[in-house]
Amino acid sequence: MALTAPPTQTTGMVFDIQRFSLHDGPGIRTTVFLKGCPLRCMWCHNPESGAARPQLAYYASRCIHCGSCLKACPYGAITLDEARVLRDRCQSCGRCARVCPAEALEMVGKRQTVEEVLAVVLRDEPFYRTSGGGITLSGGEPLFQPEFSVALLMAAKESGLHTAIETCALAPWPKLEAMLPLTDLFMVDIKAVSPAKHRKLCRADNALILENVRRLSEAGVNLLLRAPIVPGLNDSAQDIRKLGEFVASLPGPPPLELMPYHGIGSGKYTALGMDYPLRDVKAPENLDAIRERLESLGARVVLEA
Repeated sequence: MALTAPPTQTTGMVFDIQRFSLHDGPGIRTTVFLKGCPLRCMWCHNPESGAARPQLAYYASRCIHCGSCLKACPYGAITLDEARVLRDRCQSCGRCARVCPAEALEMVGKRQTVEEVLAVVLRDEPFYRTSGGGITLSGGEPLFQPEFSVALLMAAKESGLHTAIETCALAPWPKLEAMLPLTDLFMVDIKAVSPAKHRKLCRADNALILENVRRLSEAGVNLLLRAPIVPGLNDSAQDIRKLGEFVASLPGPPPLELMPYHGIGSGKYTALGMDYPLRDVKAPENLDAIRERLESLGARVVLEA
């Protein structure tokens, strides 16, 4: 991935481009959400980002029961019952979505070129200049599509934009290393420090994640660590102690942002025909106590804006 100029026709699978983002880095930003992620976190608020392919979403509240989708589907995957989509038959061809007049059926995920994405991002260039904002790559996981991410970051830097990525850092180090000269801010999530806990919550080991976080910190990049706090899952005294000790052991150490759990994305699971396992979990009420404990261990904590 040693590039000398951004290949603007490089393509990636994008599921959303969110303009005027205020929580994905400094200033006013445009966040590009990429499909594909190696983790399956129980609380993920972007479940459409997990699979690297396009997916069909069905929003029952929009449906006008016209039957157009039923006629359009060649696989017999559309029904007239409440579920509407038979997921075991659906091939995500998008024919039903194309004929739906109410946009109750939508294809999530579209292959786009760097040039196409950057054209959207640059619409708000004046706001980036006045606010110190720019472009943020998120997902999903930008490292899941490394060639596209590097090409997009390179094109953004050539356009004079501040660049940031949100990542779980679960990838071989060379993929992260290729982004070092192109990225002004790395935001890395620490879901759990305990390997067993991380495997339980995210269905993947975290040894490489923690190793990459340490290497990023040692490289002296602008690094923001972020910890989702999910009551009953990763907020025990032991979880917080391990988190604080790990962060404090890093050079610096880099700041740690606490992100309280919310269930805002639960409706997306229904639209995708997926079960949401945390419907009874509430937002944490002990963030101040958690922050104080982390700071007592040597972590530099900031609360989510």
